[in-house]
Amino acid sequence: MKKISIVLALLVSVSFATVQAQTKAVPNSSQETDKGTDDQDKSLVKDYLSQIMGVALSTTSNVKLFQFVYDWIGTPYRFGGTSRKGIDCSAFTKELYSKVFNLTIERNSRDIFSMVNPVQKDELKEGDLVFFKIHSSSISHVGIYLGNNKFAHASSKGVAISNLDDDYYSRYFYKGGRLMESFKQELEKESPDDKK
Repeated sequence: MKKISIVLALLVSVSFATVQAQTKAVPNSSQETDKGTDDQDKSLVKDYLSQIMGVALSTTSNVKLFQFVYDWIGTPYRFGGTSRKGIDCSAFTKELYSKVFNLTIERNSRDIFSMVNPVQKDELKEGDLVFFKIHSSSISHVGIYLGNNKFAHASSKGVAISNLDDDYYSRYFYKGGRLMESFKQELEKESPDDKK
């Protein structure tokens, strides 16, 4: 119910901003109007997502990434789950990479780690992966880095945004990772869109 109220408020804000933008001035061409309105709409969406997720979105931020995460927040955790009825960390990561980046990655956190170049915590970028060894000597958890030390993941409490600096996650953090260019190129070649 809270999500629906927030989305409705955003839509009203976007509609209001669009009406304001159209009544302020009459530009030379309809292209300028469309571009100005689109920019304002994107800015409002970024501001909205920044506020609810606690991550400062920059002008270069991938809105599709943040929208995907927002849409899945609260989905229950289920080991082996792959749907909105319940999902685990690696399935959530796989789904996100498929829908946001159009890449098909492995299904298990250890296999996903084999596809990345390790990245230091302070060098993480939006869309990078974060790996944890939680009560295990091997990788047992994966999430997607959003910025400002925040990451999205399917935790035991469901899909959520957490902070790498929280005592719990700081204790079990293993490494960050960025998909290797060789895998990225290979995956892009194998993209289902190319096979049509």
